[in-house]
Amino acid sequence: MLEISVLRDDKNRVKEGLLKKNVRESDIESVEVIISLDDERKQTQTSLDNILSELNVLSAQIGDLFKTGKQEEANVLKARVNDLKESSKTLETRLKDIKDELEEKIISLPNIPHSSVPVGFGAEDNEVFKLNETDMPKLPENALPHWELAEKYNLISFKAGVTLTGAGFPLYIHHGARLQRALINFFLDEAANAGYMEYMPPILVNKETARATGQLPDKEGQMYHCEKDDLYLIPTAEVPLTNIYRDTILQKEVFPIKLTGYTPCFRREAGSYGSDVKGLNRLHQFDKIEIVQIQHPDFSYETLMDMVAHVESLLNKLKLPYRILRLCGGDMSFGSALTFDFETFSAAQGKWLEVSSVSNFETFQSNRMKLRFKDQDGKMRLAHTLNGSALALPRIVATLLENNQTNEGILIPEVLQKYTGFDIIRS
Repeated sequence: MLEISVLRDDKNRVKEGLLKKNVRESDIESVEVIISLDDERKQTQTSLDNILSELNVLSAQIGDLFKTGKQEEANVLKARVNDLKESSKTLETRLKDIKDELEEKIISLPNIPHSSVPVGFGAEDNEVFKLNETDMPKLPENALPHWELAEKYNLISFKAGVTLTGAGFPLYIHHGARLQRALINFFLDEAANAGYMEYMPPILVNKETARATGQLPDKEGQMYHCEKDDLYLIPTAEVPLTNIYRDTILQKEVFPIKLTGYTPCFRREAGSYGSDVKGLNRLHQFDKIEIVQIQHPDFSYETLMDMVAHVESLLNKLKLPYRILRLCGGDMSFGSALTFDFETFSAAQGKWLEVSSVSNFETFQSNRMKLRFKDQDGKMRLAHTLNGSALALPRIVATLLENNQTNEGILIPEVLQKYTGFDIIRS
């Protein structure tokens, strides 16, 4: 959620940023409405404070008048007090309405993109930040896409998943399940080695938690909602991990706070169709390791690049070709100020698949969460929050299967072999 001070003090930058994110004209116009509402809030609050102050003074005077036997004068003041109380009730109601309307309008605005974010409308306008084709595979002539490899080697049953639940809920089998577990353990160990503390968070969260990190109201239609209990299945571990520090005041000495966790993730992916959803390309349930950092605002962009380097190291160790994209304004998430996407090259499909997003949210989430810290001058400030996938498993598995297929079987990357217990998958 944008800070009202930013909307006031840097209004032109806010409007330019909203334009870069290709928001509706009504959202840009709402900046002026928000500022006007905030003016009214201040005026209403001042009027209410003045009345409450006068009530305190009159109450003391009435008490003194009764003590000195001046009942008639006291009754005159009591009538004034009754009028003021009615006025205060009216102002309190109006103040609540203004605050509710203010929050509703502010919460609908996306974060303002960083100055380095390129202008664009969609994926085709993203900027290639880095390209690594060192590990481009040479496939055999009879190379298969991962969904056929999964069937051939009995690794994943998409059909059984449909029977058990529906499309987008695959059933992992034997070596396929072992490979999943190996990747989870590998990614968690690498995160621990990089200084991240591991958590195992709940995968159901309440509305306040989903709202604090920006999933609500923006992504409500994409989340699975347990209506009876009013709980949401998490789309990413970012949601519970970041919320650990909701309503917290930190000391600046604790930065950076580094968290990681493995969870299954759930996304409805409403409207998805076509070749992009085949096999593991797009699922409703998938496994992911998330890394989160809470950082001092002065160092958050340095931290962002450290997180990018961490994800890059994972792909290098798996010997997967990859590229890093700096997302354009039109392709960024609602809450992000700057995002780098990682894509691996799926050799059998002949296309790039997104496997990670690493983002700096600046104060967008911390403002919703009231996640603050005391700076060296004792002033209260909002912390910056960052997160990234390190990594999401489905498309990593897809590229590992496709890129490492040989006539003898599917080779397992050396770094995973101590986790899988095997170095090749054979028929």
